[in-house]
Amino acid sequence: MTRNMRNAVGAAVCGAILLGTASPVLAAACASPAGFDRWLQAFKQEATAQGISPQTVAEALDGVTYDPAVIAKDRGQSVFAQTFLQFSDRMVAGYRLQQGAALLRQNAATFAKIQQKYGVPGPVLVGFWGLETDFGKVMGNMETLRALATLAFDCRRPDEFRAQLLDALRVIQRGDLSAQEMRGPWAGEVGQFQFVPSVYYKYAVDFDGSGGRDLIRSTPDALASAANYLDGLGWKAGQPWLEEVRVPAQMDWSQADVTIKKPRALWAKSGVTYPSGKAVPAETCPRRCSCPWGETALPSSHIRISTCISNGTSRSFIPPPRATTRRGSQARPRSAAAMGRSSPSARRRRRSCNNFSPSAATTWARSTG
Repeated sequence: MTRNMRNAVGAAVCGAILLGTASPVLAAACASPAGFDRWLQAFKQEATAQGISPQTVAEALDGVTYDPAVIAKDRGQSVFAQTFLQFSDRMVAGYRLQQGAALLRQNAATFAKIQQKYGVPGPVLVGFWGLETDFGKVMGNMETLRALATLAFDCRRPDEFRAQLLDALRVIQRGDLSAQEMRGPWAGEVGQFQFVPSVYYKYAVDFDGSGGRDLIRSTPDALASAANYLDGLGWKAGQPWLEEVRVPAQMDWSQADVTIKKPRALWAKSGVTYPSGKAVPAETCPRRCSCPWGETALPSSHIRISTCISNGTSRSFIPPPRATTRRGSQARPRSAAAMGRSSPSARRRRRSCNNFSPSAATTWARSTG
């Protein structure tokens, strides 16, 4: 689900998904593309040794060549150089808000069934859906298997992409997609929610009853699979993903970081309250206090799990405690404006509260609902 759902706070989850251990195959020469064919032959043998049929391996990998364009894209990810506001202003667009709201209405029955089964609300799914592929309209057109093989051969992240390539073969062998149907962006994501193959293989579901798990053409399958993935990561129905709070003037801003978790009881002891002045419950459930661009909020456990739908480097955009506002002045963090009833400028500032990186998917989703 995400090229855009990568976050440092979900690094442990990413590690579980994008895994792999060093192998003799990966030790083959990868410094020069000239060694690709030899590496690929060894990889085919390893794939069959892991239970993937020779027919599937041949269908998927015969004739696959090294793709220098994939390596160029891997090395030139300009999104990492963007500020959060630059990214969010570009991605959280008005037309997506309008289309998202319309799709929630059009697919109300499907969303209701999905929420009943997995506990994930429609607006959350629609947020990811719009940000990832413009609701299934832009899914990429590069050859997925060629891209994965190139990245698995490359020396930068071979273990990670070797695991993805093996699971791509398993998706084909299971009958979900053919090798020709697996197309997407350069890093190997597939479908309306841009699942990497390992996530596709583990979490894809047949929700439309067609007998297959088609996350490219079947919107019910894609939406339900995204919900299944969130559920598998620990989504708890009815829990908030974000709580707005008010912090004391003497707040230790070094603690306002997504890498720091404390029980609510400790935040309460520090003087953190709800905007009404009501005390934050003194419970032991860990929360982070994130203070983006003059806003303050306590992300709930949902922030930790709604990550890593897509592969790649984990990222987070955490502004300084006294962040420069869009007008260039310095502002001390204050209480977050209420979701859904704040001004557009306040919503723009708050889009980093969800700590998805670099997306503002759930914030955006809430505004569509």
